[in-house]
Amino acid sequence: MRKGAWAFAAAAALLLAGCGGGGGGGGAAGGGVSPPPALNNFATVTVDQGPAGLGFAENNIAYVSVTICAPGSTTNCQTIDHIQVDTGSVGLRIFGSVLNSGLLSALPFETDTASNPVGECYQYVDGYVFGSVREADMTIGGESVSSMPMQILSDGAQFSSVPSSCSAAGGSNLGTVQNFGANGIIGIGVTTTDCGGACTVTGGQSAAIYYDCPSGGCSSIISRASSASAPFQQLPNPVAAFSVDNNGSILSLPSVPSSGASTLTGTLYFGIGTEANNKLGAAKVYTTTNSSSPYGAGLLTVNYKGQQLTQSFLDSGSSLYFFVDSSLTACTNTNFTGLYCPASALSLTPTIVGQNGASVSGAFTLYDAQTQFAGSNAAVPGVGGNPNVIFPNVNFSGSFDYGLPFFYGRTVYTAIDGRSAGGTVGPYFAF
Repeated sequence: MRKGAWAFAAAAALLLAGCGGGGGGGGAAGGGVSPPPALNNFATVTVDQGPAGLGFAENNIAYVSVTICAPGSTTNCQTIDHIQVDTGSVGLRIFGSVLNSGLLSALPFETDTASNPVGECYQYVDGYVFGSVREADMTIGGESVSSMPMQILSDGAQFSSVPSSCSAAGGSNLGTVQNFGANGIIGIGVTTTDCGGACTVTGGQSAAIYYDCPSGGCSSIISRASSASAPFQQLPNPVAAFSVDNNGSILSLPSVPSSGASTLTGTLYFGIGTEANNKLGAAKVYTTTNSSSPYGAGLLTVNYKGQQLTQSFLDSGSSLYFFVDSSLTACTNTNFTGLYCPASALSLTPTIVGQNGASVSGAFTLYDAQTQFAGSNAAVPGVGGNPNVIFPNVNFSGSFDYGLPFFYGRTVYTAIDGRSAGGTVGPYFAF
């Protein structure tokens, strides 16, 4: 069950890796009509083998570039490539090791009521990350947010020691680029902030936990207000924090042949129904649970082999189809423990059902994961795994995770909780 982040930023050994629109043109000199402004509410997405120097090839991770500046500066800036796009988590997180020292030192710490820096633990199914919360001006595509809280992963000083209440949830420390498979992650899921009401009371815990961090280290869990606009405390969903195009996002990726593709290029659009290029069109809406649900926002039902898996979701941050099916042939090579290796291509026919009752076939073809991963292709379709085996610290029996392979050949809309998007209030997915 997911209460916040369900990104599968994977260890190498497992091979897992107010909605404003654009303004119209005014009258031009001489009585002519000026052309409409060029649209800039999008960014290029690439699926490739990962950041330089990773030491191994990643699979099924969608990357974008993000520009970070010291607050108020137009010169102390850096563009960071290979930031993972994740519709299953919220917040911008970048490893301190990939930032130049001049920029890193110029990013102010967010502080708490004791005037101490704030730290954060963020939980994923396969592990956790820890680091400081800092403020930065962020730009992605043509959209930007000023003085936005972001997390610097594996920061030094008092953030070098992970609090026991962070690591106790299980899984491994994902605090290196090598373990994470990316230089950072931009979570653009269905909520406006990364923790919401769970972190607004002292000691409250969710996928995100905020800490008071004096010079001696971080130990006390503190409360942080939930707001996707200034004054910020929690990490906001960057899309929700935009001044326009802030009701959701659209990830559009081309199809991938059964043999895979060495690289893949697509587009991440911001806003739904706010510009000429992000209309909902004929896409069908599948509403999800919202933030008031006891299991959190973003959940659908998947009907699979007689089971109603009510805690299911679509997640570009997952590199596989993750679901539990003991009848499927498991891979025997220990490097692929937990992955599925059917003897031949296998058609599976789950059905996806929204909270609004809308349903659609979620069928896909499952292939031998060991064979699929044997080549050098970064985009690999039809690979799946049993999360209860891969991540023994979680119980995944009520869930079906449609990871990045589901997004190949589709345009998938992710609408933010409580915001009207294309005539329907989020949260929802549409495709």
